[in-house]
Amino acid sequence: MHNTNLLLPGLSVLADQYDALLCDVWGVLHNGREAYPGVAEALGKFQAKGGHVLLLSNAPRPSDALPIMFVRMGIPHDVYDGILTSGDATKIYLASHERGTRCYYIGPDRDLSLFDGTGVSSVGEAEGEFILVTGPFDDETEGPEDYRAQFTSLAARKLPLICANPDIIVERGDRHIYCAGALARLYEELGGEVVYFGKPHGPVYEIARKRLADLAGGAIPDARVLAVGDGPLTDIKGANDAGIDALFITGGIAAADCGPSVEAPEEARVDLVLSRAGVRAVGAMPRLIW
Repeated sequence: MHNTNLLLPGLSVLADQYDALLCDVWGVLHNGREAYPGVAEALGKFQAKGGHVLLLSNAPRPSDALPIMFVRMGIPHDVYDGILTSGDATKIYLASHERGTRCYYIGPDRDLSLFDGTGVSSVGEAEGEFILVTGPFDDETEGPEDYRAQFTSLAARKLPLICANPDIIVERGDRHIYCAGALARLYEELGGEVVYFGKPHGPVYEIARKRLADLAGGAIPDARVLAVGDGPLTDIKGANDAGIDALFITGGIAAADCGPSVEAPEEARVDLVLSRAGVRAVGAMPRLIW
């Protein structure tokens, strides 16, 4: 699955081919602490030519919590039209009570708003009908192996696990931290059942299409939508599976594999990263710039 002539100088090269961007957030817009230079300008210029921007994030919390955080990082409200998170999709599923109403929750306190208005309560491990994971309790110090003993016991009880963020790792500043996807992968390896919400899984793209149609006043053909992301197995694979073109941002989670520095990706190495993941992109650039 060879990707040729991948490296592009900026979004402007492709912009006229698309009416909408499905844009990843962490690793594309910011590094967990501050916005990358030029990103807000690129989104604003895409909008100025009539395009719609829907941010599509694997953040395991409802999207209404994000705009204030974005402003603090240097991403103003007016450079995107809407936000859809895996937390939004998870919350809809929780409220369906398909897995019950008593949930054993694993994750930091900042994600507890997922329960608001769902009729699902967070209970102790012994009382849980299912598990919800938004990440490690302490993502600064913990990883999947810290949960192996507990997950072995939970999997033996046949408790389904709902993963509200399929990402394995993300950048926080200059460090990599584990996400819910890393814990969910271990649970599956131990024989447990996992239900995923977020990229690359199909349900979130169906919701995204509806959101874009609402923004545009009518359906936007898949061929006129460009997904932007830094995760080969989440952003790019999800777009491929959904039949949507993908723009690969090499300076995010895969930066070390793409070139000698974030600013200097090498086409052959970028192609290898995509090929190993079994995915394809219409272009690649170190950062999302115009």
